[in-house]
Amino acid sequence: MYPLLRFVSTYWIAITALLLAIITALSLYPMDKLPPVPGSDKTHHLIAYAALMFPAALRKPSYWLIVAAFFVCWSGGIELIQPYVNRYGEWLDMAANTAGVVCGLFIAQIIRFFASDNGKLS
Repeated sequence: MYPLLRFVSTYWIAITALLLAIITALSLYPMDKLPPVPGSDKTHHLIAYAALMFPAALRKPSYWLIVAAFFVCWSGGIELIQPYVNRYGEWLDMAANTAGVVCGLFIAQIIRFFASDNGKLS
């Protein structure tokens, strides 16, 4: 297995917790308007949640489906809280987040398939 994949697979809990904290902080930080960044807001949501799901999906613990469902519910909770911190909660953001979780799962599965024997990382 490749060293980077081994690192992510070994430290997936710490990486996931750090990404979750960063996403939560950035999602709930009060702002008057969104900063000018290239691309669509929905694309950023998709990428963030794909990155969030990737380490867990790469490691693929027996409870990976619960982890994925937790991330989707967490993103819904963030969307519900955002109006109270001077942000805009949008259900389309949650849809993009959910799509990101699914993409993170698929990308990890593809990498697991090509980087190891029988789809299992050692």
